[in-house]
Parts: sequence; C-alpha cells; structure tokens
Amino acid sequence: MQSCEVSSDSTDDPLSSALHRHRQPRIVVIGAGLAGLAATKTLLENGFTNVTVLEASDRIGGRVQSIQHGKTTLELGATWIHGANGNPIYHLAEDNGLLEHTTEEERSVGRISLYAKNGVAHYQTNNGKRIPKDLVEEFSDLYNEVYELTQEFFQNGKPVGAESQNSVGIFTRDVVRKKIMLDPYDSESTKKLKLSMLQQYLKVESCESSSPSMDEVSLSEFGEWTEIPGAHHVIPAGFIKIIEILAQDIPSRVLRLSKPVRRIHWNCSSHDAEEIVDQVDHNQDQRPSHSPVCVECEDGECLLADHVIVTASLGVLKKAHETLFSPGLPLDKAQAIQKLGISTTDKIFLEFAEPFWSPECNSIQFVWEDEAQLESQAYPEELWYRKICSFDVLYPPERYGHMLSGWICGDEALRMERCDDETVAEICTELLRQFTGNQNIPKPRRILRSSWGSNPYIRGSYSFTRVGSSGRDVEKLAEPLPYIKNTKAPPLQVLFAGEATHRKYYSTTHGALLSGQREANRLIELYQYSFGAETTKPNI
Repeated sequence: MQSCEVSSDSTDDPLSSALHRHRQPRIVVIGAGLAGLAATKTLLENGFTNVTVLEASDRIGGRVQSIQHGKTTLELGATWIHGANGNPIYHLAEDNGLLEHTTEEERSVGRISLYAKNGVAHYQTNNGKRIPKDLVEEFSDLYNEVYELTQEFFQNGKPVGAESQNSVGIFTRDVVRKKIMLDPYDSESTKKLKLSMLQQYLKVESCESSSPSMDEVSLSEFGEWTEIPGAHHVIPAGFIKIIEILAQDIPSRVLRLSKPVRRIHWNCSSHDAEEIVDQVDHNQDQRPSHSPVCVECEDGECLLADHVIVTASLGVLKKAHETLFSPGLPLDKAQAIQKLGISTTDKIFLEFAEPFWSPECNSIQFVWEDEAQLESQAYPEELWYRKICSFDVLYPPERYGHMLSGWICGDEALRMERCDDETVAEICTELLRQFTGNQNIPKPRRILRSSWGSNPYIRGSYSFTRVGSSGRDVEKLAEPLPYIKNTKAPPLQVLFAGEATHRKYYSTTHGALLSGQREANRLIELYQYSFGAETTKPNI
C-alpha cells in the first residue's frame, strides 16, 4: 500500500475548508484510558461534535483496572492519587465524594513505598529471621540520604561522574556500599546485612519506577520528575470511578470498544485517501470531503479524519510504531521512542482466611542474605521469584479482609505472567514460609494478579527516563505531526498524549490526564473558536 504525501501546492487544508464551510473537523482519539477520555471530554465541552474514540480492548480505563472483590475493590493498575495541591485527579475525586471513606492508613504524606499505610514493615531474611527494627531504621536513613543525592544532579545541575555511568542504580549502590564499609562501629555481619538490604531497597525502587533495574534509570534526569505537594490518596471505591466520571458525559456513539487500529495514514492527498479506502474498506460507499488522515482498523474499516490523537502507551509505540504509521515517524521521534524506557510492574494479590502476620505488621520485605555483593538484579528464568520485593498488608482489614499485595517488576514480572495461578500461589506461599520461618502458613484461598507486560494493547506499566534519554525525548514524543516547519501540510494531523508524553509528570495518572487536555487544547486553539462553549485551558 502506498504512503500518503501532500503535494507542495496542495490547498485542500482542512482548517481553512472547515472554517469556510463551517464543517466540524473530524477527530479520532485512539485509546480510552485517562489521556484519551480527558482529550475527548475537553473537545466535547468546547463544542467539537465529530469525535470518535477507538479503544482496542473491550473496556475503558487503559491502565486503570479496578476489580470488584466481595464488598471491596482491588486495583490491578493505578492505585494512588499522587499529591493533592493542584492535582486534577485529586480534585475530581474530592469534588465527587470519592475520598469520604479514605482512611488514615490510605493517606501518606511522605515518600510512598508502594502502599500507603501505618504500622511497621517486617524485614525478613531468607533464613527466616527478622532484622531488628533499629537496624532497619538506621539503614533506611542512610538510603534516603543517598536518594536525596540522586535528585541533585538534575535539580542543581550537578555534573555526573563517569564512574556512575549516569545510572541511578550504579551510583546508589556504590555510594551506599562505601558508607556501609567505612562505618567503624558495625560488625562484619551487620555490614553484610545492610548490603543485602540495599539490594531489596533497589528492587522496591525499580517497582516504583517501573524499570527492569535502577541501573537503567538515568541519574542526570532522575530529579526532573516532579512531585505534587500534599498527601497520596487511595480511592476506596476504586480508581475506575475517575474513569467513569470522565466518561459519563461522552455519548455512547462516540466510544467504540474492541476496535484495534492497524495503521494511521497521514499526510494523505485526496486521491491517496480514496485509494486507501477503496483497497481496505469495501463497505465505505461515500466519498467524503478531503481529510489528510485515514485511520485503518484491524477489522478493515477506515475512518477519515482531520486530526487523530494517539494515546497508545510507550510500550505499544516501541513494539508497533514502524508499522502503525504510514509514512513512518520522523527519525528523531522514532529515536525518542527507542531511548525512553518502560517496563512492567505487576501486583500479586493473595487472600487468606486468617492473618498469619501480627497486627502491627504492614508489610513483609524479602531480604536475600546471599545477594549482598550482587551487581545485577537480572535473574535466570527459573529464579524469577527473587525479584518479588515484598508483600504489603492491605488496610483496613474491615474493607479488604486478610489480603497481601506482592510486587514484582522487569523481565521477571513477564515470566511470572507466563505461569499459571496455581504455580504462582505455590511459589509465593513457599517464599512467605521461608522468610517468616513459619512453615504452617497455608496456601491462599484466592490469588489475583496483573499482567500488564503481556497485554498486547498496553505492553508495560508506565514510563521512566532511561540512561541515554532525557526530558527532551519526552517533548519530542509529544510533538504533533507534521512538524511545524512543514507549513504547506495541514497542521496537527497526528497528536500524541499519554503519561509518557508529560515531561514533569510521566508515570502518573495526573500526567496522563493533563496530556490529554493539552492535545485537545492544541486543536481548540488551532480553530480559534469553540463550537458553542468557552475554551478552558488546563494548568499544565
């Protein structure tokens, strides 16, 4: 199939033709996650009526997936509202009464460590011993001190030394190890225990960053991610309620589920667009006025459009961008996709009839004593379970029952996804017995787990700034096509949204929402008028 190109003397500009004929521009939004729904909602509120949302899966929400479990809700995807002050997700939740039943255990004002709660974390070794609380606190203070150092390189423009290879993991491991070994008061056994704890902390950090290893996270860029002030919050009724609020005023005719896209043809001339439709969609009996974009769906249907907002995840773009766009993406945008990082962080929920943990225990952290000198946290395929860093206790028990939430990331998460429930439940039970020293722990009566890495429409959890990439790559990913220098082509044919396109708030739900509003506002500003509503620009 031929690629589409706009001839240099083309005057069939959808902007000018729409203005002259008062035709509503045709806009296709690909993806019904937070970014796609936010873009659609913003467009509809500003009078754009010819909007179609194509969602590949059979549900809306994207990486928000709340599962009803008895009287409670478990989050396979997004769990926290990160920060309150000015966070649009927080204000949506607060304004709609979604936080009325959020308990103190489900609020956190400090650095969140996977699940916000009170209580005491139990650091257990693979020999079944609990590490004393004072030793844990001593090491935690040291680790957090070095964590603050990792923020200074971007925030203060501090030069990165060659020995760190610009890696958060390598830098952290090197500095913490040196501080541990130089401590004149610790015994050799205590030093070894602290070195083992370092590996566990780095696994937790990898889960939070959704990176295969902190070795892959860029030290020079690590401090650019911006935290919104205020507490982190859990939504008891489920994060899906945010999705429902965004979607409630979107007409059903606009949302089309189970509609995966095969290819986006852009920069099409009128002849090219008609030829694509003739070749692909034999049911298309109309020849609508020229549009520079043709969205070809997997089922053979073609949708002609003036603009398309692509909210596919970075994982999908990495896998499919070479075939998804015709003509292909500009080299610098393709390179940005390649350089930026995304990996998989999965949850493993285990439900027990009775708790085997003590009332003050809020989590069981796995510390492998034989990993004190480990240089790489990539494990052989059969040892994937060593990447499980912890099991958190879900609070309050009145809501969740006796439930643990385990965490695993990277390639090891993908290996976990390939196992069946029975195998994962058995392995997790054996780990809990080994680390707690309690051989009487029963198998869980139920297991539920996420599988973001193997989901063909997601392919990962969220993005991170990988070694060799920078915020400039995030901006390049977000830049619409065609680039503005090509002034003869119709503008803003292909726009990009999603958490990976927000330079300050990548990896977050508010970053995703704001990116969708950002792209909708590009179109609102392009047409310089609204179809019956006042334009409202988000503060991004």
